[in-house]
Amino acid sequence: MTTAEVLTRGELTVRGQIRDASNAVLQCSVAYDGQEVLCVYKPVRGERPLWDFPDGTLAQREVAAYEVSEATGWGLVPPTVLRDGPYGEGMCQLWIEGAPGSELLALVDAEEPEPGWKAIGFAEVGEGRTALLVHADDERLRRLAVLDAVINNADRKGGHLLPAEGGRLYGIDHGVTFNAENKLRTLLWGWAGEPLTGEAVEVLKGLKDALAGQLAARLAVLITPAELDATRARVDALLETGKHPEPSGEWPAIPWPPV
Repeated sequence: MTTAEVLTRGELTVRGQIRDASNAVLQCSVAYDGQEVLCVYKPVRGERPLWDFPDGTLAQREVAAYEVSEATGWGLVPPTVLRDGPYGEGMCQLWIEGAPGSELLALVDAEEPEPGWKAIGFAEVGEGRTALLVHADDERLRRLAVLDAVINNADRKGGHLLPAEGGRLYGIDHGVTFNAENKLRTLLWGWAGEPLTGEAVEVLKGLKDALAGQLAARLAVLITPAELDATRARVDALLETGKHPEPSGEWPAIPWPPV
């Protein structure tokens, strides 16, 4: 039995609430057929309305992001399902316990990043001083940057990056994704304008095919037709340019707060 099946079919029991989140986020256990896992449950009724994401729900977008992640084969988003729970329908996602690992983000007192790091931009650190914000030149982050470009992630913060056991890296909090307008806002700009890796190109070709078939059918019940068409267009654009996207200048490029 897959984790997604346990999350979908199991009995959901609320254990606590994550209080610093902008929407209702509950930690739960879910048990089914002798298996039990921890999960995050985000009920739709706990979502705050967003003027620029008026259609559907944040929960649906979280599930859509998982579906696209699975279609890449990279497994960058924890298993995520849409289901009923104690407070109504919501998103249920496997709880990922962060593991100590290599540093992914840093502020450095320098004009240029050191080898192994990519520059994001300069940030004010108080008393009129600035520091260079950098992220690791890490293959896992680069894959996530490609996924974010496809799903049009408007909120890729440092706190949404979860290193896990076994060297895995997960991205979480995908409620503001798939907008039909370009809203890419991320900390992972280090590869902006650089050629995509050969692996990424092959993955994007596979996504293009999937978005003409079963993946499209799964997304069609989660996002609007215009958003689905825009997702196809973003994949086509990435394949046409063969490069990581650059900030458009029409939308703040970096989320705030960044972490």
